[in-house]
Amino acid sequence: MELSPIYLERIQAATQQGILQDRQLMVESMLQVKFGAVDEELSGIVDRLLQLPPLDLTRFIIESSREELLSRFNTSD
Repeated sequence: MELSPIYLERIQAATQQGILQDRQLMVESMLQVKFGAVDEELSGIVDRLLQLPPLDLTRFIIESSREELLSRFNTSD
């Protein structure tokens, strides 16, 4: 049985969306562990952090202070 191309595209899109959601949860969890809570300011930089390669993302969260992360990744300035 052969699946239609549209069906396969939808499966791939759903899989990619799930991966993005999982990665977002991981970033938010890392921020929560490091800083105790993810407030509005930290939530505002999650999308920018997600654009980084995984190793860089992890390094920035582990090595940077809250102020350094907000200064580097905050787009509302």
